[in-house]
Amino acid sequence: MDRSATGEDVGRVVAAAERLGLKAHPIPGAQRTAVGITGNKGAVGPGAFESLPGVLEVIRVSHPYKLVSREFHPEDTIVSVGGVPVGGTRIVVIAGPCAVETREQTLTIAREVKARGADLLRGGAYKPRTSPYAFQGLAEEGLKILAEAREATGLPVVTEVLDTETVDLVASYADCLQVGARNMQNFELLKKAGRTGKPVLLKRGMSATLEEFLLAAEYVLSEGNPNVVLCERGIRTFSDFTRNTLDLSVVPAVERLSHLPIVVDPSHGTGRRDKVVPMSRASIAAGADGIAVEVHHKPAEALSDGPQALTPDMFSELMDQIRPIAAAVGRTA
Repeated sequence: MDRSATGEDVGRVVAAAERLGLKAHPIPGAQRTAVGITGNKGAVGPGAFESLPGVLEVIRVSHPYKLVSREFHPEDTIVSVGGVPVGGTRIVVIAGPCAVETREQTLTIAREVKARGADLLRGGAYKPRTSPYAFQGLAEEGLKILAEAREATGLPVVTEVLDTETVDLVASYADCLQVGARNMQNFELLKKAGRTGKPVLLKRGMSATLEEFLLAAEYVLSEGNPNVVLCERGIRTFSDFTRNTLDLSVVPAVERLSHLPIVVDPSHGTGRRDKVVPMSRASIAAGADGIAVEVHHKPAEALSDGPQALTPDMFSELMDQIRPIAAAVGRTA
């Protein structure tokens, strides 16, 4: 749409698309609104929309993913998570425990990361574990603890949703719904998460191609929810010196193809505490919009992923090291 287009102009485009049996997806940007039209199998040409008031140009998107494509939306999208912008000039740091274990543990860690510069609090109330005998999380009790930690620190909460049955429950507590790597192609979950309107942090599947990653995000946007933050968290390769292989080359690739912000999780990406700080530095240098790291005040006693969790003092060191790198690439942290 043109910069001067009104809400009525956007409404006329939406109405025209619906009359043609298509689906319209308005996505406001900083300078202008774009309207994605999906469902066209080639029968409808650009002339159906070019003459409508407020339309600047009609562009046919060539990629299989449409709404997440930079062809459709050239401007970078900034996603607000509880008032914290993700995708702007400031690097966003998401920090907290892998799992909510107790009230005391979560509140202690939340206060520690807040004091050291974190922007968002992460923590799992529902934990997808490889073994059925591993700690599975505290469920709704964990969500209540996360909400209490938000009240105590002011940090908006990012937490994982595992299935369609608990989407609404998690959304009632969380500021951002995390869809984990194992669920990246759980399409019904993606659609339901999209319908909540809450921001979605979408983690790349452990064997997912870039196109599969972006198409998973397309499911959320196709439900009318443009608030998606992509997350690189490592992929499975033959390497045996880290838990996963952190694919930082995907960061500039995403930024070339998509308008969505992307953050990096070096904790899950490496599975090794000693590699989290250096890979965080590398993530910022590669152009990531933020990082998501695990922090635990007693990592040796953690019920989940203790070997990759930073101590609060190590988290302070991380913050000190990424700030000059952020400045070097024109960002702040």
